[in-house]
Amino acid sequence: MRTDKQETLTLALLAVYLLLLTAVVLFKLPFYSPAADERAVNLIPLMGSFDEHGALVVWEIAYNILLFVPLGIYICMLRSDWPLLKRVIPIVGLTVTFEVVQFVFALGISDITDVLDNTLGGIIGIGIYTLLSRLFRDRTARIANVSAVIVTVCVTARFAQLYYLSHFVMMQPGI
Repeated sequence: MRTDKQETLTLALLAVYLLLLTAVVLFKLPFYSPAADERAVNLIPLMGSFDEHGALVVWEIAYNILLFVPLGIYICMLRSDWPLLKRVIPIVGLTVTFEVVQFVFALGISDITDVLDNTLGGIIGIGIYTLLSRLFRDRTARIANVSAVIVTVCVTARFAQLYYLSHFVMMQPGI
């Protein structure tokens, strides 16, 4: 059972998550690469997931999946009564929106692989929440919120540290 305080905390954590997600996906923060300033579309799955030697860049796929796991969890926390398809639609919608914005503003390559990876990540998040709700029943939202607070603080601190290092320390002459 959700309380108003738990739901408010979940919404606040979701807002922080969406801000960080937008910074990472659209603006490539905490790092920035001028190579990201391009406009291209890839509609062939995995086509853009190979390095210059022809090896599959597994870490990029894993990161794209991992980035969207929390979204699936947050959607379940806020809308536990929704059926699976209705939970997946906002995940697909957000990832497609990110890819369209990347294309329109030339912020990177719009890639169908990203849509598939991000959607898979959200579905994994839904699965994790479903498993947690079976294990913890009425305490699931509280446990998920406490876990999310801890993860959000750690991720935000690491994000800030990496941003500081990449934009201020590494930009100094002689480094």
